[in-house]
Amino acid sequence: MGKSPQHRDLFAGALELMVLHSLRIKPMHGYALVKHIQQVSDDLLQIEEGSLYPALQRMLREGWLEAEEGVSAKGRPTRIYQLTKSGMKRLEQEKSSFEKMFEGITRVLAVVKA
Repeated sequence: MGKSPQHRDLFAGALELMVLHSLRIKPMHGYALVKHIQQVSDDLLQIEEGSLYPALQRMLREGWLEAEEGVSAKGRPTRIYQLTKSGMKRLEQEKSSFEKMFEGITRVLAVVKA
Protein backbone atom coordinates (compact mmCIF):
# COMPACT_ATOMS: atom_id res chain seq x y z
CA MET A 1 0.00 0.00 0.00
CA GLY A 2 1.38 3.46 -0.94
CA LYS A 3 1.83 6.39 1.34
CA SER A 4 -0.86 9.02 1.38
CA PRO A 5 0.11 12.44 0.01
CA GLN A 6 -0.02 13.81 3.56
CA HIS A 7 2.69 11.36 4.71
CA ARG A 8 5.49 11.66 2.19
CA ASP A 9 9.15 11.20 2.99
CA LEU A 10 11.22 14.35 3.41
CA PHE A 11 13.57 15.32 0.59
CA ALA A 12 17.25 14.67 1.09
CA GLY A 13 18.75 17.12 3.56
CA ALA A 14 15.42 18.37 4.93
CA LEU A 15 15.80 16.57 8.24
CA GLU A 16 19.33 17.87 8.77
CA LEU A 17 18.22 21.40 7.86
CA MET A 18 15.34 21.33 10.35
CA VAL A 19 17.44 19.78 13.13
CA LEU A 20 20.29 22.23 12.68
CA HIS A 21 17.89 25.19 12.59
CA SER A 22 15.97 23.95 15.63
CA LEU A 23 19.17 23.52 17.62
CA ARG A 24 20.23 27.03 16.61
CA ILE A 25 17.29 28.23 18.69
CA LYS A 26 18.21 26.17 21.76
CA PRO A 27 19.82 22.85 22.76
CA MET A 28 17.33 19.96 22.90
CA HIS A 29 17.16 16.21 23.36
CA GLY A 30 15.86 13.99 20.54
CA TYR A 31 12.24 13.71 21.64
CA ALA A 32 12.07 17.48 22.16
CA LEU A 33 13.34 17.94 18.58
CA VAL A 34 10.60 15.64 17.26
CA LYS A 35 7.93 17.55 19.19
CA HIS A 36 9.37 20.96 18.27
CA ILE A 37 9.33 20.23 14.52
CA GLN A 38 5.86 18.72 14.74
CA GLN A 39 4.49 21.69 16.71
CA VAL A 40 6.12 24.43 14.63
CA SER A 41 4.88 22.79 11.40
CA ASP A 42 1.32 22.58 12.78
CA ASP A 43 1.54 18.76 12.60
CA LEU A 44 2.38 18.84 8.86
CA LEU A 45 5.78 17.28 9.56
CA GLN A 46 6.26 14.25 11.74
CA ILE A 47 9.78 13.01 12.25
CA GLU A 48 10.19 9.32 12.97
CA GLU A 49 12.63 8.54 15.76
CA GLY A 50 14.06 5.83 13.50
CA SER A 51 15.14 8.59 11.11
CA LEU A 52 16.11 11.18 13.70
CA TYR A 53 18.60 9.28 15.82
CA PRO A 54 20.76 8.01 12.92
CA ALA A 55 20.77 11.58 11.56
CA LEU A 56 21.84 12.94 14.96
CA GLN A 57 24.66 10.38 15.13
CA ARG A 58 25.78 11.33 11.61
CA MET A 59 25.77 15.04 12.52
CA LEU A 60 27.76 14.31 15.70
CA ARG A 61 30.37 12.45 13.62
CA GLU A 62 30.55 15.37 11.18
CA GLY A 63 31.16 17.76 14.07
CA TRP A 64 28.00 19.78 13.42
CA LEU A 65 26.59 18.90 16.84
CA GLU A 66 27.82 18.26 20.35
CA ALA A 67 25.98 16.22 22.94
CA GLU A 68 26.12 16.20 26.70
CA GLU A 69 24.37 14.14 29.31
CA GLY A 70 21.26 15.74 30.69
CA VAL A 71 17.91 15.00 32.24
CA SER A 72 14.58 15.08 30.41
CA ALA A 73 11.50 16.89 31.71
CA LYS A 74 10.38 13.51 33.06
CA GLY A 75 13.62 13.10 35.03
CA ARG A 76 15.17 10.51 32.73
CA PRO A 77 18.80 10.60 31.58
CA THR A 78 19.09 11.85 28.02
CA ARG A 79 21.53 13.40 25.57
CA ILE A 80 21.16 17.12 24.97
CA TYR A 81 22.28 18.18 21.49
CA GLN A 82 23.62 21.59 20.60
CA LEU A 83 24.91 23.24 17.45
CA THR A 84 28.66 23.77 16.96
CA LYS A 85 30.33 26.52 14.91
CA SER A 86 30.80 23.94 12.17
CA GLY A 87 27.10 23.10 12.44
CA MET A 88 26.19 26.77 12.08
CA LYS A 89 28.25 26.95 8.91
CA ARG A 90 26.57 23.80 7.60
CA LEU A 91 23.15 25.26 8.43
CA GLU A 92 23.88 28.35 6.34
CA GLN A 93 25.02 26.16 3.42
CA GLU A 94 21.92 23.97 3.67
CA LYS A 95 19.60 27.00 3.86
CA SER A 96 21.18 28.50 0.75
CA SER A 97 20.89 25.20 -1.11
CA PHE A 98 17.25 24.79 -0.04
CA GLU A 99 16.36 28.34 -1.13
CA LYS A 100 17.85 27.71 -4.60
CA MET A 101 16.02 24.38 -4.91
CA PHE A 102 12.74 25.95 -3.76
CA GLU A 103 13.17 28.76 -6.30
CA GLY A 104 13.64 26.20 -9.06
CA ILE A 105 10.60 24.18 -8.00
CA THR A 106 8.53 27.38 -7.82
CA ARG A 107 9.55 28.27 -11.38
CA VAL A 108 8.60 24.83 -12.67
CA LEU A 109 5.21 24.96 -10.94
CA ALA A 110 4.55 28.45 -12.32
CA VAL A 111 4.59 27.22 -15.93
CA VAL A 112 1.07 26.89 -17.28
CA LYS A 113 -0.02 25.02 -20.35
CA ALA A 114 -0.22 27.31 -23.39
